Amino acid sequence: MISVNTNSGAMVALQYLNQTNAQLQTTQNAINTGLKVASAKDDGATYAIAQNMRGDVAGYSAVTDSINRGISSVDVALSAGQSISDLMIEMKQKALSASDASMDTASRQALNEDFEALRDQITSIVNNAEFNGFNLIDGSATHGISVLASSDGAKRITVQSENMSLSGGIVMFGAAASISTQAQASAMIATVETSLTNVNSALARLGSGSKKLSVQATFVQNLSDTLTTGIGNLVDADMATESAKLQSLQVKQQLGVQALSIANQSPQVILSLFK
Repeated sequence: MISVNTNSGAMVALQYLNQTNAQLQTTQNAINTGLKVASAKDDGATYAIAQNMRGDVAGYSAVTDSINRGISSVDVALSAGQSISDLMIEMKQKALSASDASMDTASRQALNEDFEALRDQITSIVNNAEFNGFNLIDGSATHGISVLASSDGAKRITVQSENMSLSGGIVMFGAAASISTQAQASAMIATVETSLTNVNSALARLGSGSKKLSVQATFVQNLSDTLTTGIGNLVDADMATESAKLQSLQVKQQLGVQALSIANQSPQVILSLFK
């Protein structure tokens, strides 16, 4: 039937052209954003999964920051503890020299001044071994330092503090320690040796804690990278595929326009009937 009121061919051609234009818009969006799923409208289920995974990645970023701060705090404590250990070796040497009965008073006094300077330097090091508000060797952080270990904050890793202050339990001598006499010097040798052993043991514990944090930091980074790759697999567009699809749809669009043009011209046949 030939009708001037209804052009079914044009309607069909228009429907297919509209479908092509919609597909072309989707492909152009994918190329512009680099995402095949840029919003919930594209694929609600995939978008929801990707958003949840993005939340985990953001959480692991905070975990990494927390661990890095913890590592820095422990490393500062380690550096200070190593300096204290070195000072104690010197103090032992001074005490051993001052314990010599043949040493005159003036020489022993000079050794004592050096000994006391080293003793006071320990206090200075302890007081300044702070990072981000944490000092793990002055006795203030009684519960150590606790860092995030999971993206939901439920799990933590704790590194215990080590009080290296004078008379703090690890260092056995106090702020008045002296080797001004032979007797004091002789007694101080064993005290410094014990303190040195304690400090080195504390350093070993801090070193283990730092290693534990470093291992967790590496694991968290690897996990975050894996999740990021997983998100990409879900939502990233394959640009090679999208490029080929774009060219195909552009040709299809041109053909659709031509088909619609031909369909729109078909009613003109009616005019020939009335010539």
